[in-house]
Amino acid sequence: MAYKIAFFGSQPYDESTFTEKNIDYKYNLVFFKGHLNAQSVSITKGYDAVCVFVNDTVNAEVVAGLADNGIKLIVLRCAGFNNVDIDACATNHITVLRVPAYSPYAVAEYTVALMLSLNRKIPRAVWRTRDGNFSLHGLMGFDMHGKTVGIIGTGKIAKILIHILQGFGMNILAYDIYPDLEFAQQNNVTYTTLDDLYHHSDIISLHCPLTDENRYMINQESISKMKDGVMIINTGRGQLIHTNELIEGLKNKKVGSAGLDVYEEEGDIFYEDLSDRVMTDDTLARLLSFNNVIVTSHQAYFTKEALDNIASTTLQNVADFIEHHPLLNEVKK
Repeated sequence: MAYKIAFFGSQPYDESTFTEKNIDYKYNLVFFKGHLNAQSVSITKGYDAVCVFVNDTVNAEVVAGLADNGIKLIVLRCAGFNNVDIDACATNHITVLRVPAYSPYAVAEYTVALMLSLNRKIPRAVWRTRDGNFSLHGLMGFDMHGKTVGIIGTGKIAKILIHILQGFGMNILAYDIYPDLEFAQQNNVTYTTLDDLYHHSDIISLHCPLTDENRYMINQESISKMKDGVMIINTGRGQLIHTNELIEGLKNKKVGSAGLDVYEEEGDIFYEDLSDRVMTDDTLARLLSFNNVIVTSHQAYFTKEALDNIASTTLQNVADFIEHHPLLNEVKK
């Protein structure tokens, strides 16, 4: 009988991509649009594995429910795993596998797109010209050349971003708890402290995983140390930024602009069409009211190449688990 996998938080593009890649594996894939959480975990009974994404809730209660239903494998079709209780999985003998890299180019390129769109005020310009307003007043940007960008977290995505930004002639400061000093020496990157990075950067871009130590690292205190008019970009995880304190920074003009592809309370909002409803999240509504803020719905990864890589790696992770091969992408306690 075919190995049966329940997909949660599924979108049409997930179904089409995984169905195409599954021709080589012949698993029984069942797609659910709803998220995995304590209310939906009961439907996993009769399945061998579950496949989840960034906005599914896999806490201790859900993990216990999965274990009761006989689930032995959780496959993440993403790199981050902060929404999964890894300790609970280990206790319940459930293996967790992820996709550590699907297209770092996609996220790095999108990060640059946010920077340029904010700097040159491209969304505002488009709105104006469509309304017949061809004035340039209020659209002035700055040369990226010669400016300093602070990169927090220097993994694969950040390193590609650094190479792109060096093409603009930018100065690169970086912070990482595990600095790659060889990369820094070869690429003229200066590792420094967070305080120094905040103080000297014209643009700050977040590329670190979410941990208990860095949750809300961008807050009132850290913003106060930044340059006046700093641009903040987040294509990492929403809870790296305390949103209400970012809003205060925008109001008092300490923060000049913000590009956010993630949001700390995105779970019930992103990837859904809510255009026919009243916005009930007051914080998000306030963010969307600023003309110097761009919010997009966690789409930095969203390229054809990335989706193909996600599907291929996820299904190969399942195959490695079934066939008792080394689990190269396992997330361990």
